[in-house]
Amino acid sequence: MRDQKFTPKQALPKIKQYCAYQERCHSEVREKLFGFGINKNEVDDLISKLIEENYLNEERFAVQFAGGKFRVRQWGRIKIKYQLKQKQVSEYCIKKGLAAINHDDYINTLSKLAGLKLKTIKGEKNNFLKRKQLQDHLRMKGYETDLVNEVVNEILK
Repeated sequence: MRDQKFTPKQALPKIKQYCAYQERCHSEVREKLFGFGINKNEVDDLISKLIEENYLNEERFAVQFAGGKFRVRQWGRIKIKYQLKQKQVSEYCIKKGLAAINHDDYINTLSKLAGLKLKTIKGEKNNFLKRKQLQDHLRMKGYETDLVNEVVNEILK
């Protein structure tokens, strides 16, 4: 499909369908349109049209992306923020997306992840190593260091 060339008129219904299927960020749509062989000015016009017709809304995308990655993959805010930056989402939309994550759910998920990981490292006798493995795992999932330390201290009392 990458080598097919479309006119902007042909590309519009295809890109509308692409956006309607699931939320997209501007960079994904831009890349898809370039893949259709459309030039930069026409891509900008099509993106403007998609925004006007509410097929493309970066704030909505950020909220859905953040919520989905948190609920399904149990990622922390740091990892979600990094991924949104990779997708060239604006700082404002990133803040909106992260703010949509319920704080109590966030802390509960972090505690649950810590408990699950602790079960896998029960055999470790050295408390320092156990603590480090637990902290490293939670930070790798994208959770903030201060929250990780709080939860780990609570669990390893």
